[in-house]
Amino acid sequence: MSEQSPSLLGHVIAVCVADHDVDLPSIGASAIDKRPQQGRVMVGAEGLVTDHVCDTKHHGGVDQAVYAYDHAEAHHWAATLGRELPYGWFGENLRVTGLPVTDALVGEQWAVGDDGLLLETTIPRTPCRTFAVWADETKWIKRFHDRGDVGTYLRVLRPGTVGAGDDIRVVHRPDHRVRVRHLITGTDADSLRELLAIDDLAPKVRREATKKLARA
Repeated sequence: MSEQSPSLLGHVIAVCVADHDVDLPSIGASAIDKRPQQGRVMVGAEGLVTDHVCDTKHHGGVDQAVYAYDHAEAHHWAATLGRELPYGWFGENLRVTGLPVTDALVGEQWAVGDDGLLLETTIPRTPCRTFAVWADETKWIKRFHDRGDVGTYLRVLRPGTVGAGDDIRVVHRPDHRVRVRHLITGTDADSLRELLAIDDLAPKVRREATKKLARA
């Protein structure tokens, strides 16, 4: 499916940024502790302008400008772990509901709110040691990875502002079969070749799809 009429599929529940660093044992300073914001936040090419990244080698940049996580998955983990997991606990910028997140097609475009913000899905979140220390749960990386619903990063195609309560409309779905989830779990070689044939693929998508194709 290519260009289509805008369809309302989801909503932004919370917009979260790190307004301070946390000092994690054996890690050091981290901006994983995102907190929900009031009002509207400007989103530029490298993400929410009031947010920041400490580990710029592995996080941030134009292909990982915004991180979205599904509220249903947050609820699952809160119930599983028996603890409250507030908005931003997963390090997400956008806590969203009502649409597939990890199961979005790679390159799907989301029009968010009414201020022109246009985002495009890129790669899945890869759980890392910082996340494990932050979570302080047994075998957290493996458990989160094996669950597979890791959320998606997005690049900013058109800047704008975002606020809690904004609608999310999927305004474009590409003509391939690769979902964000597949870039962490893998999929068939033909599907990956379809994705890699796209000329304007986000560089980190091309990197991850190439890795998966080599293993397919």
